Amino acid sequence: MTLIADLERGLAALDTAGLVRKRRTLESATGARVDVDGRRLIAFASNDYLGLANHPDVVAAARDGVTRWGAGAGASHLVCGHSAPHAALEAELAAFVRPTAGAKALTFSSGYLANLAILTALAGRADAIFADRLNHACLNDGALLSHADFIRYPHGDVAALARRLAASKAKRKVIATDAVFSMEGDIAPLPGILALAEEFDAWLVVDDAHGFGVLGDGDGGGRGTLAHFGLESERIVYMGTLGKAAGVAGAFVAAHPAVIETLVQSARSYVFTTAAPPLLAEALRASLKIIAGDHARRAHLFDLVAHFRERMHAVPWALRDSRTPIQPLVVGANATAMELAGALWDRGFWVPAIRPPTVPVGTARLRITLTAAHTRDDVDALVDALADLASRLPSA
Repeated sequence: MTLIADLERGLAALDTAGLVRKRRTLESATGARVDVDGRRLIAFASNDYLGLANHPDVVAAARDGVTRWGAGAGASHLVCGHSAPHAALEAELAAFVRPTAGAKALTFSSGYLANLAILTALAGRADAIFADRLNHACLNDGALLSHADFIRYPHGDVAALARRLAASKAKRKVIATDAVFSMEGDIAPLPGILALAEEFDAWLVVDDAHGFGVLGDGDGGGRGTLAHFGLESERIVYMGTLGKAAGVAGAFVAAHPAVIETLVQSARSYVFTTAAPPLLAEALRASLKIIAGDHARRAHLFDLVAHFRERMHAVPWALRDSRTPIQPLVVGANATAMELAGALWDRGFWVPAIRPPTVPVGTARLRITLTAAHTRDDVDALVDALADLASRLPSA
């Protein structure tokens, strides 16, 4: 059949370009060490940055939650699926991240759905969305679905963003940016971007998927990238995911109450989606308590980051300038990234190779992620393996 043949030709082209992606099947719970394909590996692939996915308090809360609330929500939030655990979690999240005084929060089943909700609710055909060139795909997709003008600016370039804002005649302006960039590990210049939002009367949508739970010092520990910079504003719309540092699943939006009510009333990816199971909300409430109170986990994590970067001076490939748990090692060609990931796999390390279109052409990389579940010995073993491979692989 021609339709099938067309698909097969497309798949063959991906294979030729070294862009085919394959799933691995875990045979154990996620963690620093996992069983996969019959092997025990040290995993540097997970976004479970604080190692909370298997924390006994989180597991116990999920177990108690399924006993009390059952396995499913039964309907969307606006029909009959909004439970007491959902309401409690939203109140606790809003109070924790507090992007503005009196903020409220709304939970979603994924960060993808949350970003679609924000951008399609806040912008339309007469408006403009200004987006960092390296934003996550869900921000880009939300911008496209909004039917607003979609204007991108060079990565982290505040001056270029200012020029684009000044040139726009849009009725409403929305700036959208990752806070911590998922494939770079760097942090957006949010103070400068917020200043531009103030100057040009724009919304600022901050996707803190990889900062929530991780960034923020002292009393703001774990509150994310806004706390890292000490930022609050009524024009900030904050999105955080709950399947990364929080260790469970889902996402939330925290913002001025008028923003949250607008999402409730008009965001299609909220209105027309079945609510997440209440048991997950109970698990997340337990996770949030750990994030807020266990500062030693973050201290250990950032000690590992510093140790890793110090030891990587002996490895020839380019390590991105990241001070977060995301440590991208850029090797260039797709084949080189795949070869290196395969060689590490053979030595007992699971490190994913990231290729276009996830990253720009010519910047294929290993995306090394550190977690609080790792030890210094784990980090040393990985760096030693990379250094040895650099001396052996022809492509190094």
